[in-house]
Amino acid sequence: MEDPRVNSPAAETIEEETASERAPDTADEAAGPAPEADHERKLELDLQELEAKAEKADEYLELAQRTKANLDRALKAVDPEREPASGDLVSGIKLVHAEVLSALARVGIEPYSPQGERFDPEHHEAVAQQPVDGAEPGTVAEVYQCGYRLGETVLRPARVVVAG
Repeated sequence: MEDPRVNSPAAETIEEETASERAPDTADEAAGPAPEADHERKLELDLQELEAKAEKADEYLELAQRTKANLDRALKAVDPEREPASGDLVSGIKLVHAEVLSALARVGIEPYSPQGERFDPEHHEAVAQQPVDGAEPGTVAEVYQCGYRLGETVLRPARVVVAG
């Protein structure tokens, strides 16, 4: 009795696929430098994939920064001394705020506050310049909004008042 699996259509398909994997396609060899073209195509696809991942990472970073900024503003707007019932709200916002800061720190993003430092336009954004008693001209007298950096790269400059 003959084995039905040997002459089945599925067995023929498997045998054809196995044969095509073993034997190189002569049409591709005759066409020329196909391996180089495949390599370039693969590099292009890899580059596109990396660019897509970088764009997605930038979107997440921007979302985290906006979330943190909204939480900062919420904390400044709510005064638990004026409104005692808002204490729970404030503690909840503080918890979420701490989590966002922690998530940013895990990817290497850190806040910085340049209070008292020399004004540097690459790291600071001056929103005003005014004379300040006891402060040397050209130094940061007040920080309106802290800045963020990733290593040495400034993601958002600190918004400051410069002593005049």
